[in-house]
Amino acid sequence: MKLSFVTIAAGSDRTVDTQVAEYLRRTTRFAPVDEIALKSEKEFVERVERERRDGAVLVILLDSRGKLLTSEEFAAELGQARDGGKRRALLAIGPPDGWSPATLKLAGMTLSLGRMTLPHQLARLVLAEQVYRAFTILAGHPYHSGH
Repeated sequence: MKLSFVTIAAGSDRTVDTQVAEYLRRTTRFAPVDEIALKSEKEFVERVERERRDGAVLVILLDSRGKLLTSEEFAAELGQARDGGKRRALLAIGPPDGWSPATLKLAGMTLSLGRMTLPHQLARLVLAEQVYRAFTILAGHPYHSGH
């Protein structure tokens, strides 16, 4: 399953970019990964509609009203999607004002990283680490052990 990390209208921070790149590099041991920066939610919706035609795409939207999962539960969700035939997962951090109700309907899952609001760059880093952690859990890699 290919993973695409999508950000909408997010700025950049060199320190965070370096850390995110490291987790994405590590994740490539388990799955291909790319990052996509889009300017608008409309661009994202158009991309989702193009890619969903074959039904093999899982859309995961970060949203404060989303599911609160443990790392193990998140790993299980990704594993089920991968093993169930999803060829691609779009993991998206939305625009500053949040996702529109119409876009939320496109999601296969809405995911919350916690009850506190996080800036885009911090959410991006946490998501990158949690995706790496999820794949290490699925692979039985010791990274997650004892954490």
